[in-house]
Amino acid sequence: MPKSILLLFTAAALFAQRPAPDPSAFPLWTGAAPGALGTDDKDIPTLTPWLAREPNGKAIIVCPGGGYGTLAVDHEGKQIAQWLNSQGISAFVLRYRLGPKYRHPAMLNDAQRALRTVRARAAEFLVNPDKIGIMGFSAGGHLSATAATRFDPGNASHADAIERVSSRPDFAVLAYPVITLTDELYVHKGSRRNLLGDAPDAALVESLSSEKAVTRETPPSFLFHTDADTGVPPENSVLFYLALRKHGVPAELHIYEKGPHGVGLAWSDIALSSWPARLADWLRNR
Repeated sequence: MPKSILLLFTAAALFAQRPAPDPSAFPLWTGAAPGALGTDDKDIPTLTPWLAREPNGKAIIVCPGGGYGTLAVDHEGKQIAQWLNSQGISAFVLRYRLGPKYRHPAMLNDAQRALRTVRARAAEFLVNPDKIGIMGFSAGGHLSATAATRFDPGNASHADAIERVSSRPDFAVLAYPVITLTDELYVHKGSRRNLLGDAPDAALVESLSSEKAVTRETPPSFLFHTDADTGVPPENSVLFYLALRKHGVPAELHIYEKGPHGVGLAWSDIALSSWPARLADWLRNR
C-alpha cells in the first residue's frame, strides 16, 4: 500500500477514535435561580445533556460529589455520563450551587429543577418521562437521596410549564453517598457544614438525614460503597438500605471490601471496577 494511502487511513482511524466534543450546558432557569446571591457562574446552576446515540428511553440526572463545596465534574460527572451513554441512557450532569455561599435549600431546588426540566422536555430529549432517575456520588449522593425523599407532584397552576411537572425521580443510584447528618460516628462533617452552616437548627438536620426521611413512596434505589471508605463510612449506605427495606422499597446494596472514597468508575481496580456492571444489570430490571 502506498505510504500516502496508509497515512490517510491512519489519520481517518485516529479521527474516528476522537471522543465527541463535550455538549454545552444550559441554565436551569431563564432568569435568576431562586435565592440567587449574584450573577457569577457559581450562582447559575446548569445542566449538561449527554444524549445517548442509541437511546433506550432512560435518563439520569448526575450529581457529582465534592462535599457540597466543590464538584468532581470529571470522574463523577463527565466520565459517568459517557458510561451511561454506552448503556443507551441519556445523562444530564448537574452543576448545582455550593456552600459556603449557598445553603439548603438551594442545592435541592437545583436538583428538583433538573428533574422537572428533563421530564418536561422528555420528547425533545427522546426519553421516557416515567424513566428518569437521579445518580449521585458522595455529597452528590446526599443530594440525590434528598431529592428521592423530598419531592412534589408539581404546581399545576404555575406559569412556568417546567414547574407543573413532578420532581420525583423514578429511581435513585447512590455511590458512596453521604446519608446521615445526625449520627456523629458516620456523618461527613464537611458536607453537613457546607450544606447547613456551623450551627444549624436541630430539626432541619434531622429532616435532612436521609435515612430518616424514607417512606414507601421513595423510589427504588441502588447503592454502592466500600468497606475501606474512611471519608464517608459505608454505614451511610447501610442505614439508607435498611430504611428502604423497612418501608418495602425495592433496593440493592453492594459493599466491596477494598477501595478508597471517591473512586468513580474505578477502572484501575480489577475487583471494584465491576460495580458499574452490577448497576447495568439493575437498571435493565427497572
